Amino acid sequence: MKADTFLQQLWYRGRAPWLRILLLPLSALFWLLVTLRRAGYHVGILRSRSVGKPVVVIGNITVGGTGKTPFVIWLAELLQGRGIKVGIVLRGYGGSSAHWPRDVRPDTPADEVGDEAVLHASRTGAIVVAGPDRVAAAMRAVALGADIVLCDDGLQHYQLARDAEIAVVDAQRGLGNRLLLPAGPLREPPSRLKTVDLLVSTQRSGASAVQASSIVTTARLGDAISLLGGERRALASFSGASVHAVAGIGNPQAFFDGLQAVGLKVDGRPLPDHAALSPADIEFGDRAPVLMTEKDAVKCRSLADERHWAVRLDIDVSESDRSRVLTLIDRVL
Repeated sequence: MKADTFLQQLWYRGRAPWLRILLLPLSALFWLLVTLRRAGYHVGILRSRSVGKPVVVIGNITVGGTGKTPFVIWLAELLQGRGIKVGIVLRGYGGSSAHWPRDVRPDTPADEVGDEAVLHASRTGAIVVAGPDRVAAAMRAVALGADIVLCDDGLQHYQLARDAEIAVVDAQRGLGNRLLLPAGPLREPPSRLKTVDLLVSTQRSGASAVQASSIVTTARLGDAISLLGGERRALASFSGASVHAVAGIGNPQAFFDGLQAVGLKVDGRPLPDHAALSPADIEFGDRAPVLMTEKDAVKCRSLADERHWAVRLDIDVSESDRSRVLTLIDRVL
């Protein structure tokens, strides 16, 4: 069993309780470090830095997928529709660039700046800057003309001053066993969610919202797009056929379940989040279609043939919840 899969089962399915008990002292130490660091910023021992434009941080307190990146894409498109020039900054996880921060375009190699950065540039056309130093990345986005900076992940990166915080939680998996790393999936205690400006519950498979006060987004798989020629097909057109599926995301099973929900017979291959893909990862030895997430697709464009398709992930938001998001944005602009 892969380490990533084992940890998911430990955190979310209650497997290996003996190991969870053994890891509790490390979780207590992690809690102490997190608490001291946050207190350091609160009392001014450590200082946050402003970048001169409004900053909205969209993050989570759990390790793994929560629907955060699709929400950032939706929010960026919403703001662009109102004539606001959006900058998106993110760490560039997995990127091997020799210098940071990096301006990111749709054709920027994902191995240099990370898969999520290229996905943002491809989907939104916004100003996208990647770099481990979020302050430097945000300052670069502002220098390029951003009216507002959206920070994809970074709820715990307090060096970047922010005008609003949005936390995203998977409504189905919730907070797992509610323990801090490494015994559980939490980066910060559950009480941290009470301090954010907006809580977003990503709903899948009929799960209910995490809290009554949260807004709800519904994750929805969209069209499949050929990696070789750009052809678009409705996902339902694969219904009844056997397909292979590849997912190197925080919660691969959510992708496989979504494909099965529209009638596909899925042979799923889960990979670790942000995994670098090799030809063997997308090869199954037959001619059946191979469906993958957009985040994975940006890493293997040069490896693909006519079998390989990227599946869009969109979110639906009710009009009332959309208004709540805009009210928050209007407050910081």
